[in-house]
Amino acid sequence: MTKTRTDDLEATVRQIRRLVRAGCELVRVAVPDEASARVLPEIRQRVVVPLIADIHFNYRLALAAIAAGFDKVRINPGNIGARWRVEEIIRVAADNGVAVRIGVNSGSLPKGLPTGSAGKRIASLLQAMEMALEPFERLGFRSLVLSAKTTEVPELIAVYQELSRRYPYPLHLGVTEAGARWEGAIRSAAGLSPLLCAGIGDTIRISLTDDPVWEVIAGYELLAALGLRQRGPMVYSCPGCGRTVVDINRLARETKRGLKGINAPLKVAVMGCVVNGPGEAKQADFGIAGGRNKGVIFAREKVVKTVREEKLVPELIKIIKTSLK
Repeated sequence: MTKTRTDDLEATVRQIRRLVRAGCELVRVAVPDEASARVLPEIRQRVVVPLIADIHFNYRLALAAIAAGFDKVRINPGNIGARWRVEEIIRVAADNGVAVRIGVNSGSLPKGLPTGSAGKRIASLLQAMEMALEPFERLGFRSLVLSAKTTEVPELIAVYQELSRRYPYPLHLGVTEAGARWEGAIRSAAGLSPLLCAGIGDTIRISLTDDPVWEVIAGYELLAALGLRQRGPMVYSCPGCGRTVVDINRLARETKRGLKGINAPLKVAVMGCVVNGPGEAKQADFGIAGGRNKGVIFAREKVVKTVREEKLVPELIKIIKTSLK
């Protein structure tokens, strides 16, 4: 999701393009007011990626996003207001072939639903979704994506398990207000991993209080770790210990930097000593295992070169690039 002021057209387009270069496949844009709605047609013309308009309260903004050629609108029917307003969004979306994401959130549940205990919050999120879905299903609108987010990871897992059991629609996964880059990535991984491993979830967002490009990077790291999708090399490295006699931190950083721009789905190992390092490096497509002032480079399970420590990363990157030609 973009984090610029949407009515700052140039900044928003730049950020969308950065996200696309990072591998983002769906971009959501907040549309809080008429000024933001007015620039949506220009945004649509200037970027090539599916666009989602994030709408709250004002149904006319959803209609404007549809008219601008956006591919999906995200609404919380509970805050759109009168039933006829939701029905108008449904009608116009159906006429234009636009999808709708129904997003309910533990922080903005309809009035009257209990939020005291974890069990009550789970039940309330599910009830909120049932209430939100009613007009769509009654009018036969099926181009839906569902999301029901909360900050509490165990509750999130329970809610999505039940949504998957109850409904046939695609699910968008995410921990809401997950936190800053480090904490947010961990909380998101804790919440999304059990669901993704169970085959639950169709799109994901890792929400971070940071540059949104880090959200895309974190998302791909999570998918790669689970063996679901991989974009570019996955670098894994040992933590280092008293046996390490090379600068493993520097080697790992330089390896990631050297692989920038390579999109092949490779596994690259950076290992610091002779205990487990050679074996683990052999299990990767490419790898290095450090020794005293020198190290070994592996490619496809074979030792290809022994070089001094300062040449380990440059030689590794050269071998990887040569193999991809």
